[in-house]
Amino acid sequence: MMHVFDPLRNSIAIGPIEIYFYSLFILLGVLIALYLGIKEGEKIGIKGDYILDGIIIILPLSILGARLYYVIFEWERYAGDFARIFAFREGGLAIHGAFIVAVISAYVYTRIRKLDFLKVLDLVAPGFLVAQALGRWGNFFNQEAHGYVIGESTNGVPNLDLDTQRAFLEQFGIPDFIVDNMYLQGPSGLAYYHPTFLYESLWNIVGFVIMLVLRRTRLIRSGDMVAVYLIWYSVGRFFIEALRTDSLYFGDSGIRTAQVISIISVLIGAAILVLNRTVFKRPNYADVIVQD
Repeated sequence: MMHVFDPLRNSIAIGPIEIYFYSLFILLGVLIALYLGIKEGEKIGIKGDYILDGIIIILPLSILGARLYYVIFEWERYAGDFARIFAFREGGLAIHGAFIVAVISAYVYTRIRKLDFLKVLDLVAPGFLVAQALGRWGNFFNQEAHGYVIGESTNGVPNLDLDTQRAFLEQFGIPDFIVDNMYLQGPSGLAYYHPTFLYESLWNIVGFVIMLVLRRTRLIRSGDMVAVYLIWYSVGRFFIEALRTDSLYFGDSGIRTAQVISIISVLIGAAILVLNRTVFKRPNYADVIVQD
């Protein structure tokens, strides 16, 4: 079989305007999350105007947080050239930074608007998974955020031949257009690499569906959805991160920051579930839905 390396086009030009697929997928994810939030907000008594205002304020701050988080852990690349810190077109966003800033900003916003903080998090948690699932497809078009070579390598040489690497991906029914574009120039040379963007995207979509089902049962308390998000996303991210070649690390420790944050997030999510039933005594989610 012939294996052809053909860098994937990551943008489209409309007249003088060049639109990058990465930005397009992030925007699409945000719009879907906004729509879902407004529709669910109507059911639990939070006005759509409040949600829209919150997105307008919190989204830019979250993007900035994602960038600064990335820069902090890649500081040696930016020290002495501060202009590059805000060169977003170079890439370099970390979802954990976006989430941390989004939660802090949402807390301040809900205090000012006198809204129930946990109810607001209930709204945005499922949409956050959708936005992340779509955002990973932006990584695909940038041919980034991929994993190690299929079958791993020994002293920089892949352990499997190219046909075997490709067959590994094809056995799972992964479409050819994805497999073709996992043939990349990477640390082990031209080889087929794990499509970790796809693994995470599918994991997030499954989590999104589970969250939609759960919030129409009596298993969930008001305020639980952010806990479900933290646990579901973090478990998947912990294992998928182990496959990635572009992880952020704590200095030279070899410890991946995303895996540490994932462990902490699971513990926080579990604590929220317990507190919602013991200290906060939150009502069942089904009981806060406004009846028509």
